[in-house]
Amino acid sequence: MTSATPTPLAFPADYPARAVVDLEAVRDNVRALAGHAAGAAVMAVVKADAYGHGLVPSARAALAGGATWLGVAQATEALALRAAGIGPDRARVLTWLHAPGAPFERLLAADVDVSVAAAWALDAVADAARATGRTARVHLKIDSGLGRNGIVPADWPDAVARAAALQAEGLVEVVGVWSHLAFADEPGHPSLDAQADAFDDAVRAAEAGGLTVALRHIAASAATLTAPRLRYDLVRPGLAVFGLSPAPQVGTPGDFGLRPAMTLQARLATVKRVPGGHGVSYSHQYTTPQETTLGIVPLGYADGIPRHASGGRAGVGGPVYVGGPATAGLGPAAGGTPDDGGRVVRVAGRVCMDQVVLDLGPYATERAGDVVTLFGQSDGLGHAAAVPNAEDWAQAAGTISYEIVTRLGVRVPRTYVGAHVLDEDPAATTGTQTQEPAAAGGGAPRGPARSPQTTQWEEATWS
Repeated sequence: MTSATPTPLAFPADYPARAVVDLEAVRDNVRALAGHAAGAAVMAVVKADAYGHGLVPSARAALAGGATWLGVAQATEALALRAAGIGPDRARVLTWLHAPGAPFERLLAADVDVSVAAAWALDAVADAARATGRTARVHLKIDSGLGRNGIVPADWPDAVARAAALQAEGLVEVVGVWSHLAFADEPGHPSLDAQADAFDDAVRAAEAGGLTVALRHIAASAATLTAPRLRYDLVRPGLAVFGLSPAPQVGTPGDFGLRPAMTLQARLATVKRVPGGHGVSYSHQYTTPQETTLGIVPLGYADGIPRHASGGRAGVGGPVYVGGPATAGLGPAAGGTPDDGGRVVRVAGRVCMDQVVLDLGPYATERAGDVVTLFGQSDGLGHAAAVPNAEDWAQAAGTISYEIVTRLGVRVPRTYVGAHVLDEDPAATTGTQTQEPAAAGGGAPRGPARSPQTTQWEEATWS
């Protein structure tokens, strides 16, 4: 299905900034990731309000792209997906980060898979199964070397024995064993093979202990794209679903067949002339080198703009595209166009709570109300792009692109484009079926495979 040529997107009437989320890009990114997965099923990870993109619309776009699983950290996120009408016939949902007192009964009633990463959790899930009369679908998590959540190898045999006993009672069904990598963004790092070996050992021990492990999964975005051995039966891309590179030193989004799904734009609030030698923003970390024009962008750290992206003596400053069309940096679904005379300037001085300042230069022609783009659909300034991407902001702030998009504040309206993809049937376009896969992908030889932010949204009006 193709969309008509869209009219220019209008800014929200009540806020001078917007995050345009391209659901076509989300769908297409998942299709590309399924190609990289080479037969493994795809779990689209949509935790943290889908990395700032919006939980429910992003999840539905990922399913349109062929994902058959959705992954979230928190129980409230899983329950929100089910409440939004994404039932188990449409997608399995896995949630994995729990503390004592987690609402396991509600999760089981909603037919949500749960991760068990500690002995207490296994017993708590079994108690919930008794209370609800429903068998809990469990994924046992082995700490294969990350040193974060998960059962350590020394405790694994006891966990397997306890799980097998509970399975014999009909209280749990162990459907998967999973883990997480420490250096997935560094292809070839020796820890990858070491963790894969530890993971394979854990799977063999589980099967020797009487468990049928239908699903093995350890690969998130980076390993899905770069480590064939680690794809196993299911992959769990998160960042890459939203078109950002999890290993920017290895490849750009375009190198992996991805395109960023979010474009962050604002309207200049004030444009004014100042003399040379004028201090800018708190502590005057930037001083104008000559008579120039300053522009005020009404976004600040309350909106998620990192203070570490301040400019002048405070740092290099986050990059902002100015002077070009408002459609630069947008994707086709939003009527995106190439750069036409724009330029990139840097944040001048401190990032404030609600605003940043740009030195637009002595010959600037911008006016209040003009649209500027902080980041958008591009491979980044280091790769001949005219418009910055989230990775450019990450480099300016000394962080990672995950944080740039995920921290975007709730007061920035999300404008969704490409919503027609939500009506697509992925089985008709990709041949993907919503079922658990047979063993495929990689790993050691084995026997036969036995409440987040709620946003109001609608598609842009097309002419």
